[in-house]
Amino acid sequence: MQRHLVPILNIMIFSNCKFKFAMVSYLHREKQIKAKVIRTIICIALFTLLISVILLINVDAQAPKKAQITFFSRVNGNYEIFIMDADGNNQHNLTNNTANDEHPVWSPDGNKIAFVSNRNGNYEIYIMGTNGPNGEKQRNRNLTRNPMDDMFPAWSPDGKKIAFTSDRNGNFEIYVMDSSEWFPRNITKNPAADMLPAWSPNGKKIAFSSFRDGNFDIYVMNTDGSNQHRLTNSSLNDGYPTWSPDGKKIAFSSIRDGNSEIYVMDVDGNNQHNLTNNPADDQYPSWSPDGRKIAFASERDGDGNFEIYIMDTDGENPLNLTKNPADDRGPDWFDPAFAHSVFSAGQLNTTWGWIKQDKGIF
Repeated sequence: MQRHLVPILNIMIFSNCKFKFAMVSYLHREKQIKAKVIRTIICIALFTLLISVILLINVDAQAPKKAQITFFSRVNGNYEIFIMDADGNNQHNLTNNTANDEHPVWSPDGNKIAFVSNRNGNYEIYIMGTNGPNGEKQRNRNLTRNPMDDMFPAWSPDGKKIAFTSDRNGNFEIYVMDSSEWFPRNITKNPAADMLPAWSPNGKKIAFSSFRDGNFDIYVMNTDGSNQHRLTNSSLNDGYPTWSPDGKKIAFSSIRDGNSEIYVMDVDGNNQHNLTNNPADDQYPSWSPDGRKIAFASERDGDGNFEIYIMDTDGENPLNLTKNPADDRGPDWFDPAFAHSVFSAGQLNTTWGWIKQDKGIF
């Protein structure tokens, strides 16, 4: 009987040991899992913090610290890109190039300015960076690199695309390209001249000026070029459309009254009315980001050159900002209080990869 108990006792002891070992292993694994969960939560929190910091750096480190207007000026004998405070102070040259640099537009985050230059013999779309109100320049980069003329850049609201005008196919068409690439696609595909694109604030529409009905009228289309339809039907030319920040109005230039004036209309083309009512030419409307003002170029001072003005959105209280004996045109407004952060996939991947260097986290 004793001899039979020994194997039974051995089995019981062995089973008890296996049970204890299994319990220890289970508790150890549970502890490891909890540690990984905690480390993952900490990692996600750090990742979120890093994204916030990078976004702040993107908007705050390079973008202006207060509202500014960029424009192009002939004060140095050729057209150059300038910026100034929204009250006209601190005007200074950004490009300092012997060629003509024209039609500047801020990126939505204020870190970059796209513009047009003929520094390589024909007009191309360039992009440059600015470091706040001192206007320190980053390297200018040619985006289009085409022997034909590319003009009138317009950023998408998310900063990922640029629409522009090009005659690379024999007539002027609206093209769209990524803001970091140079592979544009034609979205108008019309034998008449299409130019001066302007993105709607929600990024779903593009307004533009087209000569397809015998004179330039304002049209609108989806961003893929579909559903093109006319908003104005004037016997004389309408151009330079620009959307109000709330997406409810479009301001534009028109010569329907015998000289160029700033008009505004609803986005469906209704309620078109003259804002400037001045015998001199008024062009290049640009809404302030808060929607309370419109900047424009005018030669109403009678000295034969254009100046940058601002006015209320009803046309009242026009104010000369540049007060310069040379030509100043093409204002475009930026206000950091209304900036849109542009966070690239490359930055996201770099940040995520840096966090994942600790192989034990995932």
